[in-house]
Amino acid sequence: QTVRWHIELQPWASPTPSLNYEASRFLKYISTSQISCEHMNLNSLKGYSKTTKKPWSVCLDERFSLIHRIRSKQCRLYSLGLGSDDRQFELGMASSGCEVHRFDPSARAAHGQEGPRLWYHRLSIDWRDPNPAIAARGLHASTKKLATVLNEFGHQKIDVLKADVESAEWKILENLILEDVVEQIGQLVFEVHIHWPGFEVSGNDSTVVRYWYSLLRELELKDFRLFHTYKDLSKPQVFLKKEAFNASSCYTLSWVNTRWK
Repeated sequence: QTVRWHIELQPWASPTPSLNYEASRFLKYISTSQISCEHMNLNSLKGYSKTTKKPWSVCLDERFSLIHRIRSKQCRLYSLGLGSDDRQFELGMASSGCEVHRFDPSARAAHGQEGPRLWYHRLSIDWRDPNPAIAARGLHASTKKLATVLNEFGHQKIDVLKADVESAEWKILENLILEDVVEQIGQLVFEVHIHWPGFEVSGNDSTVVRYWYSLLRELELKDFRLFHTYKDLSKPQVFLKKEAFNASSCYTLSWVNTRWK
């Protein structure tokens, strides 16, 4: 298998690069469901009654594997976050039968258990592994790629990957696509931040938006379909530091891998 170093960039949205055209295409794309999902609420699961502060929507329709894997207690959720105090989604998934792993670099211990099916790890999932020189000196490596963690934990598949990683999501998503790790994931629920380019994303504004759009199109090529978009109106309504395009700085996007039946 050939190693990919870069994603395929989509053609510009207009004959000459234009932020207006790029922003319009991107925002329309993230606001348009590609597949319908009838059952997205955890309240429909046995033993779950709380409402979450934020709609972390997963698709529980019968035609996809998640609901069946929850029922057979074979479901696995990875939650990537930074010191989040809102754990209702994770608790709900654990109480309905999922094995839940929460990755948070601010966790109080390297590894621990919070409940019967809920574990936490003092780790930050990154788009690269730590510098070998640091590892060689025996220093605690607190960042790892998802592929490395899956390998170390002996996990082949993740039913749901939830990520709220404060603007690291673009490079993490790129890494998952380039290394084909997305094919081991059933559903993605990502909070995306568009008030600035994101960590280690460079270029002028139109180039950045074209890159974001191209990343999401790569997901589509991997048979992921967007089924829910939540526009967070509680956050500043800013797009690349501009109050423009009627955009929020933060959206929560949910995709299902249609190959996983």
